[in-house]
Amino acid sequence: MTEPLETPPESADERRRRAEAAHAGHVASRDPESAAGDEDFVPEDDSVIGVAFRRSAIALVALLVVAAVVFWWLRRPPAEKPAAAFAAAPPVATRSAGTPPAVTFTDVTREAGIGFVHFNGATGAKLLPETMGGGGAFFDLDRDGDPDLLLVNGTSWPGDPKRPHSPTVTLYRNDGGGRFEDVSGSSAPRLDFYGMGVAVGDYDGDGWVDAFITAVGSNHLLRNDAGRLIDVTSKAKVAGEPDSWSSGAAFFDLDRDGDLDLFVCNYVKWSPEIDHRVGYQLTGVGRAYGPPLNYQGTYGYLYRNEGNGTFTDVSASAGIHVDNPATHAPAGKGLAVLPIDVDGDGATDLLVANDTVRKFLFHNKGDGTFEEVGEAWGLAYDRDGNATGAMGVDAAVYRNDGELGFAVGNFANEMTSLYVSQGDPTLFVDEAITEGIGAPTRRVLKFGMLFLDYDLDGRLDLLQANGHLEEAIDRVDPSQTYRQAAQLFWNAGPDAERTFALVDAAGTGDLGRPIVGRGSAFADIDGDGDLDVLLLQVGGAPLLLRNDQRLGNHWLRVRLEGKGGGGKDAGAMGTVVELAAGGITQRRQVTPNRSYLSQSELPVTFGLGKADRVESLVVTWPDGSKQPVAVSAVDQQLTVRQSP
Repeated sequence: MTEPLETPPESADERRRRAEAAHAGHVASRDPESAAGDEDFVPEDDSVIGVAFRRSAIALVALLVVAAVVFWWLRRPPAEKPAAAFAAAPPVATRSAGTPPAVTFTDVTREAGIGFVHFNGATGAKLLPETMGGGGAFFDLDRDGDPDLLLVNGTSWPGDPKRPHSPTVTLYRNDGGGRFEDVSGSSAPRLDFYGMGVAVGDYDGDGWVDAFITAVGSNHLLRNDAGRLIDVTSKAKVAGEPDSWSSGAAFFDLDRDGDLDLFVCNYVKWSPEIDHRVGYQLTGVGRAYGPPLNYQGTYGYLYRNEGNGTFTDVSASAGIHVDNPATHAPAGKGLAVLPIDVDGDGATDLLVANDTVRKFLFHNKGDGTFEEVGEAWGLAYDRDGNATGAMGVDAAVYRNDGELGFAVGNFANEMTSLYVSQGDPTLFVDEAITEGIGAPTRRVLKFGMLFLDYDLDGRLDLLQANGHLEEAIDRVDPSQTYRQAAQLFWNAGPDAERTFALVDAAGTGDLGRPIVGRGSAFADIDGDGDLDVLLLQVGGAPLLLRNDQRLGNHWLRVRLEGKGGGGKDAGAMGTVVELAAGGITQRRQVTPNRSYLSQSELPVTFGLGKADRVESLVVTWPDGSKQPVAVSAVDQQLTVRQSP
C-alpha cells in the first residue's frame, strides 16, 4: 500500500479520480495480474475505475433531474416587471492590456558549436525515466568571466546493447562571444550513467565552481580542479542509494556557516521491474509512459557540508522526511527544488515541487532543522485545493511591489500555478488566472520555468518550456501534441489589466518552435547585456536561443564575490540585491537553481528600460551585512566583492 493523493477537502477516492483525469486522459488500463503482489506498486487505478463508474451513474440521474428543472424554468409564464428597478451599476473601468515588444530569439545551437543530442536509451519498453531528463547548467568553469555550459545525458539500459551517444557529462567552454568548444574529453570525467539533472556551486570554497549530477542510480559530485572536473563522489559521501532515482538538486547554505550544503530531490521508488508491473496502457496503442500515481514516494537527501571536502547525511534529523499520515510511507515525489529565503529571516528555505502530491515548503528554523509548512502557508495545492503534477519552479518579486511569487509548471490540463504572497510572507494565494497565465497554460504540459527580463524594461517576464510525455498522445487526445512550443509571458506592468500577456509564438522567432521541452536556463552568452535562453529536449538536441532584442533599453549586470567559505561564489548564494532606477526598486535573490533539472548563471541582470542612471544599489549578503555600491554608469557588468 502507498499513499492516496492528499487533497484535504475531498475523499481519497475523489482525489485519486481528479489526479488521474488531470494526468492522462490517455492512460486506459494496466495489467492487474502482473501487478498483483508487488509491494512497490500502488494499486489505485482499479478502485478509481470502480468509483468513477458508480459516480457516473449517480451523476447521470442528477443530470436528468437538473434538465427537467431547467425545462420547466424556461417554459414558465413571464413574471411581472416590478414598478421600479434598481439603477445599473456603473461599468468597471478596464485597464489596457499592453502590447508585448517585438523581440526575436534565434537558434544558434549549431552555429555556436553545440552538437549535443540527448539520449534516453529508449528501445520501446516505455520506461518512465526515458521521458523525464535531462538538465543543463550555465556556470563559469574556467573563471574567465563568461558562462560555460554543462549538459547531462542518459545512457543505454543495463542488458541493452550500448549505442553511441554524447558523454553523460558534456562540457562546452565559451570563448566570450557566444561560441562554444566541446572540452568533455579533456575537462570532464569519462563516466557513463543515466544522468538526470545538475546543480553547481563552489562547495569547497577554493574559488572554482563544482558540479553535482543527479541520476537514476548513484549520483556524482565533480570537483572543479582549475577548470577540469574530477569525480570525488566516494570521498564526499553524496552518491545516495544505488537504487534511487534522483532529480532536482541545489547547493545552498543550510546553517549560515559560509559553505554550501546540498539538497537532492528523489522522485519515486522505481525499477524496470516495477515499471513493467505498473503496466500503463494507451488506449488503442499499447504500453505507455504513465503518471507516478502507482509508484511509492520517496524521501529527499540533505547533506551538511563539513568543510573538509566531505558531507554528512542529516536528512532524518533535519526534518525533511515527510510521511503520508494515512500510510506512514514517504509522501514526496520530488522533481524540482528552489532554495530561497521566503520570509526574510536570513535563513534559506526550500520549496520542493512534487508530482501528483502536495508541494513541500521546508521553512529553515535557523538551527539546522526545517519545518514543513506548505499547507499552512498556502503553497501545497492549487486554487481548487488539489495536488498537481508539479514539474519545474521559479520565484521572484516580479511586480516590483515586494510580494514574492512562485511559478510552478504543472501537467497537461492543469494550469501553471502562480502563488503570490499577500502582504504576509507566510500567506500565499494562487493568482494564475487573475495574473493572466492561467487559461493560456492549461492545455500544455509544463516543465522548465524561468523568470527573466527578456526585453530589459525593468519587469520580470515568465518563460516556460513545454512538451508531452507520450509520442502518440494526439491519437487519443486531439487537444494534445507531443511537441509543444515554449510560452513567453510579457510583464505588462502595474497599469495593465493583467500583469502577464502571452506573446504570440509567431513573433518570437525560433522560441516558438514546437519541441519536447524539459529543462531550461538563461545566461548572457555573448556579453551584450541581454539574456539568452537554453531549452532542453528529451531525446533531441537542445536549443540555444540568442536574444536579438533591439529595443534600446539600458541594463546593469552584477557579479557577486562573497567571502563565505573562502570562495568567490560560496558566499553569494542567497544574497539579495536591490536596485533603484527610474523610480522603481527591483529586488533579486541569488538563486541560480531554478527551472527543471537545470541552473542559470550566477550574475544578476537588471533591465533599466529608458533610465540611464542607477539611483542606488544595495547588496545584502547572507550574513546580514548591507553593502551600498556606487554605480557610475549603466550598460556594464559590475563585480561586487563583499567588504571585509
